[in-house]
Amino acid sequence: MTSTILRGDPSIEAFFDVVETETLALFEHLQFEFLTEFDVFAPTPEGRTREHHPPELFRGFLHCYYKDIYGIRPVARELNNDLVWLGCGFNRPPSRDAVDRFLTDLEHVVEEVFEHLVQQAARRGLLDSTFCIDSTDIRAMPTDPDASKNYDPTAEEYYYGYGCTVVSTGAKIPIAAEFTQSKQASQETAMRVTRDALAVKQPMWMLGDSAYDILDWHDYLLSAGVVPVAPYNPRNTDDPLDIEYRVEDRIEIHSESVQLKQSILEETYNRRSQAERTLGACKDCGLGMLRARGRVHARAQVFLALCLRLTVAIANYERGDAPGSTTIRV
Repeated sequence: MTSTILRGDPSIEAFFDVVETETLALFEHLQFEFLTEFDVFAPTPEGRTREHHPPELFRGFLHCYYKDIYGIRPVARELNNDLVWLGCGFNRPPSRDAVDRFLTDLEHVVEEVFEHLVQQAARRGLLDSTFCIDSTDIRAMPTDPDASKNYDPTAEEYYYGYGCTVVSTGAKIPIAAEFTQSKQASQETAMRVTRDALAVKQPMWMLGDSAYDILDWHDYLLSAGVVPVAPYNPRNTDDPLDIEYRVEDRIEIHSESVQLKQSILEETYNRRSQAERTLGACKDCGLGMLRARGRVHARAQVFLALCLRLTVAIANYERGDAPGSTTIRV
């Protein structure tokens, strides 16, 4: 069956146009053939080729997440819609088993796929000189055996689920992330995600809230030529410093000639709301309430949501629209 045959039926002509604009617009400026280079998608040791087709199925999952469709059965059902599987590039609709096996394989490399899309955004100049780091809650279903009860200090409430630490920049662009057991990121997580972000591009500023009043984090960034801006938190000292931001103290260790005006630091820190806007945009792409059970599946959904956010931003940029929008205007 081809799109030409389908278009010959006037009863579905209008609907095909809707699918074409909403679905194909996501993919018209991105190629996903790089997925076939991952060993996990290579033929089996016995020489049997995979039944699923990674580029097409990845497009299929992005389409479904864009439409708020999650889970193996709902995704497989959606991809059996003639107009959808044609729009995603299939020669025929994939089976439910193929959808399931693809997601199982993708779980091994989904973070690397995300990193590839980050590079695509970077090549298009969608990253700016200010990075923000923040963590968010990832709510799970009560039946998820791997999730746990966590406290969200921002909302001042407990929730059941996981967490995710994200570095973002530009028009709501996530560039580094780590899936965590709780919202409150450890120092190790903060350092790891920060290193991943700087591997993409070196910014001028890195902004974080008072949870990132971490000496090693500040020293690492200053040594890399990046100015960290996080509010000073005097919680662990009986003799607090007369500063508003930790960098005011640490900068003296790294440079005798550089001085930072508090007014500039405050003005720069006000841009940190970018992090909250990025997390909100990512939640619109599926980062919010998890429909997957188990840590491995939950992590895959989180990174698929981040991949969708990047795909939407790139599509809007290429179409001359605002990259920060979470929808594609047709």
